[in-house]
Amino acid sequence: MENLCIHTITTKPWNLEEAVVKFSEAGVKGISVWEDSTLKLGAEKSGRLIREHGLEIVSYVRGGFFPSINAAKREQAIEKNKKMMEDATALGAPSLVLVCGAEPMQSLENSRMQIQAGIEALLPLAEELNVKLSIEPLHPMYADTRSAINTLKQANDIAEAINSPYVGVAVDVYHLWWDDNLENEIKRCGENGNLFAFHICDWSVPTVDMLNDRGLMGEGCIPLSNIKKWVENAGFTGYHEVEIFSNKFWQMDQDIFLKKIIEAYKEYQIQ
Repeated sequence: MENLCIHTITTKPWNLEEAVVKFSEAGVKGISVWEDSTLKLGAEKSGRLIREHGLEIVSYVRGGFFPSINAAKREQAIEKNKKMMEDATALGAPSLVLVCGAEPMQSLENSRMQIQAGIEALLPLAEELNVKLSIEPLHPMYADTRSAINTLKQANDIAEAINSPYVGVAVDVYHLWWDDNLENEIKRCGENGNLFAFHICDWSVPTVDMLNDRGLMGEGCIPLSNIKKWVENAGFTGYHEVEIFSNKFWQMDQDIFLKKIIEAYKEYQIQ
C-alpha cells in the first residue's frame, strides 16, 4: 500500500473532503487531484486539507490542450496552463499532468509541433515555481481532439527535444498497453530521467464506452505485471496511480468501490 495513489476522478461521486477522509482511513498514501475537485475550497485550502489527513499530493490534473488552428486560442491555452501551474503550487502538487490536445482541422504533425511549442512556453514558469510537466500519451482513439501524442515514443521525442528536468512523461497503461515497442520506450524514458508518473487500471472486455469503461486492475486484458516490471526496471520508485473512469463504478456505493480498488491493488502488487 505504500505506493498506492488514487486520482480524485476515480471516486468521482465523492467531493474532495469525502475522498480525502475515506482514502486516509483506508490507508491510501497518495492522491492525485483533478482541477474540478478543488473548485469548492480553492487550491490552497484543498492542499492543506489533504496534508492534514496525511496524504501526499502526487500530481495536479490536467493541463495541456495546446493545438489550435487559431493563434489566439493557442495563446489562451498557454495562459490557462500557467494558471494551472500556479494552482499546482498553491495546492502543493509537484507536477502538472498534460493531456496535450489535438486539432482535427490540421495534421497530427502540426499539432505535435504546437504541443512542443506550448510546453516550451511554460518552461520559465515551471522552473520558477518548481512544477514538473508530465506529458501523458493517449490511446490513438483520442487522436482527433484529445491528444496528438499517442505513443510513448512521441512523448519521449518531445521530452528529449525540450531537454529539461522539468519536462517528462506520465505512463498510463490504459493508453499504451497495445504498443509492441512499449518495453523499449519505457526503458528509454527511464534512462533519460523522464519517467515522472505511472497510472494503472485495466481494459474492459468488451469495452462498452471508449471513455468511461475502464476496469479494475486484473479484470481486463492489459499485461499489468509485465508493464509494472518494465517500469520498475527503468528505475521508477514513485506512486502507482489508480485512474479509473467508469460509469459502472461511479454508480456503485463508493465505499464498496474503494474496497475493491484496494483489493485489486494488493493482488496487482504481488504479481
